[in-house]
Amino acid sequence: MTVNLQLPEGVSFLERGWLSSNNVLLHDGGQAVLIDTGYWTHAKQTADLIQSVIGEQPLDLIINTHLHSDHCGGNAHLQMVYPNVETRVPPGHFEHVAQWDPEALTYTPTGQQCPQFKAETYLQAGEIFKVGGLEWLVHSAPGHDPHSIILFCDSEGILISADALWEKGFGVVFPEIEGVSAFDEVSATLDLIEKLQPRIVLPGHGAVFTDVPKAIAYARLRLEGFRADHLKHAIHAAKVLLKFKLLELQSVELTDFYEWANDCSYFHQLHTHFKEVTFANWTLGICESLIKSGAAIRIENKLVNL
Repeated sequence: MTVNLQLPEGVSFLERGWLSSNNVLLHDGGQAVLIDTGYWTHAKQTADLIQSVIGEQPLDLIINTHLHSDHCGGNAHLQMVYPNVETRVPPGHFEHVAQWDPEALTYTPTGQQCPQFKAETYLQAGEIFKVGGLEWLVHSAPGHDPHSIILFCDSEGILISADALWEKGFGVVFPEIEGVSAFDEVSATLDLIEKLQPRIVLPGHGAVFTDVPKAIAYARLRLEGFRADHLKHAIHAAKVLLKFKLLELQSVELTDFYEWANDCSYFHQLHTHFKEVTFANWTLGICESLIKSGAAIRIENKLVNL
């Protein structure tokens, strides 16, 4: 769905679901820039959405706010559709893209897929680029991902927040899964967003929103809950990873789902917090919690997405 709530001409917000990140298209008659490309299974739909906005105009630039699979999974397809498109990524993973290291890029640890793509250059905090008369400033936004960026247009008060801030929270703090403390970075990024005082936020998931103080307050409350109980974040992360895969598969045999989870190192790292329970029973317990929350149903030996 395309939403243009209080957005200036040339800024198109393409709201997706939770499998594919939202896309932001910045365009005028001479230039078209796409922020994030969604998951690989939705790549053709992403291309169709872009064409519905810019028609036969070429896509000049892809910018990835970070390299989680739901934000860059459409890169390869779009590079095929638009062979002259340039792709820019955050600096921390640029070399891993050049060498194509799915382990370092987290696709192997999460059990997710991302077709190989190329990147010409990387973005640095402090860079400014201009599209259609609007200037966008790149800010570093670590926490959810240590290399994530956000983009801010000061003249319009528009923030492209990726997974640093949603209307109801923020993305899983992935460094914490790896045993690297990152809750302070989440807090610092929320402080930065508060200081920018955006009028409108275009999040990586969910709808456009304007009550930024309320969203920040909610995010801080959620963050404090994770700080107070790290197991709460571990369970949350496991549920998100399982739900994401279920969104992709829609229906899966529980034994196959377990085998998939068993091949993902992130699940084993999360399980270290719950060693009193076997990995198999712990994984089944997370699946049962998805069912209890209404995110899935069990039909005989299958887990089915809702």
